[in-house]
Amino acid sequence: MDDLTGFFVVFGGLAAILAQISIWAPRKIWVKVTALVTTALFLPAAYVSLADLLSRPKPMEIEWNNVELAEATVLGARMKEDEAIYLWLGIEGLAEPRAYVMPWNQEMAQQLQDAQRAAEAEGNGVRMSQPFERSWDKRERRFYAAPQPPLPDKRKGKDKPFIFEQPGPKEKSDAT
Repeated sequence: MDDLTGFFVVFGGLAAILAQISIWAPRKIWVKVTALVTTALFLPAAYVSLADLLSRPKPMEIEWNNVELAEATVLGARMKEDEAIYLWLGIEGLAEPRAYVMPWNQEMAQQLQDAQRAAEAEGNGVRMSQPFERSWDKRERRFYAAPQPPLPDKRKGKDKPFIFEQPGPKEKSDAT
């Protein structure tokens, strides 16, 4: 939601600059009033359009901020045959997940479905490699079941090895 406020401030500033230009331009009064009314109508239209875009998935082709991302976690997916594949991705470094849409591709849909089945059987999640790569090379798998996480280190936090002592009565020393 912070992005919405920032974008709206930028749009508002640009609209104010255009309004100033229209006020000081040597034109007839009706042209100036029309420019001011258009500017006044532009601001709520910009806010509503930005708010509406927040609820829609973003096409993966126009992602520019995370182009170099190596992989992402697929939190959810919905496939509409011959239309699109909708993905909800968790991206490392971002607090909230993002919704994306990619064009329908039978091979990608099959990969996603196979990865979902494998992840469900293993109890892991689904990962996507190179989610925003703009390559025509489709040989590599994009969707896969996440590997099992490594087991914790058994010796972590222990400085000394464990020495077994046999339970039972301790021997009395001769000094007593």
